[in-house]
Amino acid sequence: MGLSYLLDTNILSEPTKSQPNPNVLRRLQQYNGQYCTAVAVWHELHYGVQRMVDSKRKTGLFAYLNALEQGGLVILPYEKTAGEWLAQARGKLSQQGIVTPYPDGEIAAIAFTQQLTLATRNVQDFVMYDGLRVGNWFEA
Repeated sequence: MGLSYLLDTNILSEPTKSQPNPNVLRRLQQYNGQYCTAVAVWHELHYGVQRMVDSKRKTGLFAYLNALEQGGLVILPYEKTAGEWLAQARGKLSQQGIVTPYPDGEIAAIAFTQQLTLATRNVQDFVMYDGLRVGNWFEA
């Protein structure tokens, strides 16, 4: 089976919580091998850990990110087609007075151009993008 889902930061970071959401854990297991992430998400995860003070938690989070990568997590780049799609989408939205965060736009563009469903808790951050499939893995 091929890739079907692009995971947002809040989905990939959920397993590291002391009490992770069981719906997210179930879907991660259910769709194992069918999901990937975007380079913007990978950046957000690494940046978040880099900002932490040295601690067991920081070491553990770096180990988790390494395990994801070693386990074969596909990290999709932001490339020409996605850039063109995002420019068009942002242009249309700006004409409506809607300003969108650039990193979220990159994530949306990669999901859309790769024909993937974006899995996130923050559905409202992405619903303005026409044609983008978005799902909340935190809900049952």
